[in-house]
Amino acid sequence: MKVKPLGDRILVEVLEAEEKTRGGIVLPDNAKEKPQQAKVVAVGSGRISDDGKVIALEVKAGDKVIFGKYSGTELKIDGKDLMMLKEDDVLGIVS
Repeated sequence: MKVKPLGDRILVEVLEAEEKTRGGIVLPDNAKEKPQQAKVVAVGSGRISDDGKVIALEVKAGDKVIFGKYSGTELKIDGKDLMMLKEDDVLGIVS
């Protein structure tokens, strides 16, 4: 199935949460934090300004981003955990 985000929305594939702490302690599933990093799969055409012009998005497919903990809408497409976010929910791009 192909999904194309509309407007200023982006489709991301959520990256797995860490299973160990830095000290080497293995975390059970109920102690893991919700992941906040994702890889951008697809982007919309851009935000429309008040005068009708399309403003391009800053993120592009393939970027690794950090987003807010309780942002977006979770989706499961073709067995993959995906999330639909607005560009405003993205806090930064990881380089």
